[in-house]
Amino acid sequence: MKLSDFKYTLPKTIIAKFPVEPRDSSNLMVLDRKTNDITNKKFSDISDYFEKGDVLVVNETKVMQARLFGKKERTNAKIEVFVLRELNHDEKIWDVIVDPARKVRIGNRIYFDDKVWCEVIDNTTSRGRTVRFNDDSGNVFEAIEKIGTTPLPPYIKREPVPDDKENYQTIFAKVDGSVAAPTAALHFTPQLLKKIKAKGVKIVTVVLHIGLGTFRPVEVED
Repeated sequence: MKLSDFKYTLPKTIIAKFPVEPRDSSNLMVLDRKTNDITNKKFSDISDYFEKGDVLVVNETKVMQARLFGKKERTNAKIEVFVLRELNHDEKIWDVIVDPARKVRIGNRIYFDDKVWCEVIDNTTSRGRTVRFNDDSGNVFEAIEKIGTTPLPPYIKREPVPDDKENYQTIFAKVDGSVAAPTAALHFTPQLLKKIKAKGVKIVTVVLHIGLGTFRPVEVED
């Protein structure tokens, strides 16, 4: 298998910048595995492909408002802190990416508002840092939800808007921890899920947090 096998032309004009309403009115491509025929449907039609006794596994991970913008102590330089994951709950230690990284060193403090700041305690990669949030920040997940913005995928070329906080979540989202949504599930609606359940389909939940790796390209030939 070669990297060239994955190359195709995707015009920027067909990359949606905002979600369609209702969610399940998005397009759905159906491939018949026996005939290789392709049919264009709407996502709401996916219920036609479920049968009684089937199992639908849904991910209850919730996207954090992972993009934090703060100011470096003394210089007031604007710093973006992209939170990736919690490393130690009691110590409020997190794995993050900072930008611009050249301005952020061990010992630096970055202030987000009057109550919440973090201190860099280690370097991990060229842009990666380990930070500790201050004791007065309270629950860090709740603080991030309040001061952060939605981490839109890099292929959506626009700034976040308030509605993204809800639109970039699935209807199953319950547990904070992801920096990207399980995008296939974004098209489910409560009405569609109810219709699928009515067919005798069992719904099983899992929690699988999604990291930045979901956006990384394949870089090896095999």
